[in-house]
Amino acid sequence: MGTLFLVATPIGNLRDISQRALDALHQADLIACEDTRETIKLLNHLGIQKALTSYHEFNEQKKAEELAERLARDTKIALVSDAGMPAISDPGYRLVRLCRKREIPVVAIPGPNAALTALAASGLPSDQFMFIGFLPSKKNARRQKLMDLANIACTLVLYEAPHRIEASLEDIQEVLGDREVCVARELTKIHEAYLFGKLSEVRKKIKPIGEFVVVLAESEQRQEKQAPLSRDDVLKKLGMTRNELYDLFFKKKTSE
Repeated sequence: MGTLFLVATPIGNLRDISQRALDALHQADLIACEDTRETIKLLNHLGIQKALTSYHEFNEQKKAEELAERLARDTKIALVSDAGMPAISDPGYRLVRLCRKREIPVVAIPGPNAALTALAASGLPSDQFMFIGFLPSKKNARRQKLMDLANIACTLVLYEAPHRIEASLEDIQEVLGDREVCVARELTKIHEAYLFGKLSEVRKKIKPIGEFVVVLAESEQRQEKQAPLSRDDVLKKLGMTRNELYDLFFKKKTSE
């Protein structure tokens, strides 16, 4: 029985490759990759020569079966995407699912991830968040998706391409309101940049160059609704002073 290694690769800065990722790439008999042209650049930089096979969204269903059969015959396969963690908004899910069903070992090698990198550096709440991936490319479908997300009570993280970033931010503001946002561009690369503020402010500064991660705050109205009431707020709602509330409490206790 072989092993499937899910190998996270750099999202920009090639020095972000981990030692475990290097070990897995060296051990693999075959590397399945989203785009062989991109992966060969990384392997050349690392001085690694391995057999490659393409595994992308257009051949994933058929190729997953083929790779699972090879894994069952004792082949070690490393799965990589063009950047970041395979199977996270990239091909990989179908192959991993087949491996789980057939009890083929799967080892995930953690590493660079654009969504988590942007979230950590965003300055927005990160204790609860939802990863959306890419919004639909068509305007109507995109706006419908945003309407579905309107009542989600946590930070939202999504990816966007340079040719759609301006239209997507416009739709986000129109559908979800003028929320706080942090837009990260070209993460870990030379021209890495973050824009933070209200959507209306950030949209004026956007330059549609590079790959984007959008980290969107929960609506302020929902935050206000969910904020815990202070003691003074409770007294105000009851129309009582603190002493009156204490007297009422102790009177009830003594009557019991």
